[in-house]
Amino acid sequence: MKIWMLFLLLPAFFGLAYLVLMPDISQLKKKNPPKTAFMEYREKEWKEKGRRGEIRQVWVPLSQISPFLVKAVLIAEDDKFWIHEGFDYEGIMKAVERDLQAGRLKFGGSTITQQLARNLYLSPGKSFWRKVREALITWRMERVLSKKRILELYLNAVEWGDGIFGAEAASRHYFGKPASELSPRDAARLAVVLPSPRKLNPAGSQRYVESQAEVIYDIMQKRGTLPPEFETGADEPGRESFSR
Repeated sequence: MKIWMLFLLLPAFFGLAYLVLMPDISQLKKKNPPKTAFMEYREKEWKEKGRRGEIRQVWVPLSQISPFLVKAVLIAEDDKFWIHEGFDYEGIMKAVERDLQAGRLKFGGSTITQQLARNLYLSPGKSFWRKVREALITWRMERVLSKKRILELYLNAVEWGDGIFGAEAASRHYFGKPASELSPRDAARLAVVLPSPRKLNPAGSQRYVESQAEVIYDIMQKRGTLPPEFETGADEPGRESFSR
């Protein structure tokens, strides 16, 4: 094949790859996904282990989720959410540096948008092509969906325990009240357990949960517990930062 023909075919190849790898993000503007890829993964896991599991999830609009939880989750998971475009490059580099120092390559630094892309469409595996697809979906989400819609989808889809998905189901399960009534300390505890929701209990007495929740709570107080970005859609990064 001649080189000039290869250059002609490359755009078509990448265009086809884009169509194959990219789900229809635009439908998420108004439609809530009935089940995420991660939920299906959990159900498959239960079946393989011979367990009976049940997905517990109650979709609620962002307006029915406590602003304290919104603030706590952003502090814990993605402090630059309002100002980045899907990727926190500084966070990624810091994560790589930590991994190199520890002698392992786990990476990290995932934004809320990246986490949402994985939860909705991808498997937990870490293959090269899965990372490529995650990046494409993340890029597309940031251009099609508003920041508030991304937050709404994330807070309704993220895993908060074995079979527990979303803020409403988590709030009712752990604290016996709707997500709209979560206190700042409740919110801080829920935010802390997100990296390991099946190992950590936000309503328990685990030392790690208690200590890290206090860190998040203190940052919330210093910045103002009522988050201004919840109303305006813009936030100035605080001087304090939360790191696990």
